[in-house]
Amino acid sequence: MGFVSEFKEFISKGNVLDLAVGVIIGGAFNNIVKSLTDDVLMPMLSKLTGGMDFKDWFIALDGKTYNDLAAAKAASAATLNYGLFLNAVINFLLMAFAIFWIVKLANRFKKPQEVVVTDPAPTRDQLLLAEIRDALRSRT
Repeated sequence: MGFVSEFKEFISKGNVLDLAVGVIIGGAFNNIVKSLTDDVLMPMLSKLTGGMDFKDWFIALDGKTYNDLAAAKAASAATLNYGLFLNAVINFLLMAFAIFWIVKLANRFKKPQEVVVTDPAPTRDQLLLAEIRDALRSRT
């Protein structure tokens, strides 16, 4: 099989197309969740914490003191930016919270799948026991 025909077969498979659609939808969904986090949840969190921002929480590893992270970066100082890490963790938790509620809301609108309950076929052991039972009944 030639390279072109092999590539055509790979592209035309349903999984690849589903993946492409999922990536595109995921990108659009990312914008929605990012906006919800940045424009709705983060301002509320900022209001609750009195406008506290962790981005300037850092430790300069050269032992000097700087007013803010920008000043430390301008001085080419190595810094341990635990405030930025804390912001990233909070942002992740808010995004996870937002996604949880969006998925929970979306699941409410899904049609419940009909569950068809069928009695399972008797196992070999059950059939054997039934034969033994019937044989014992016929003896009497």
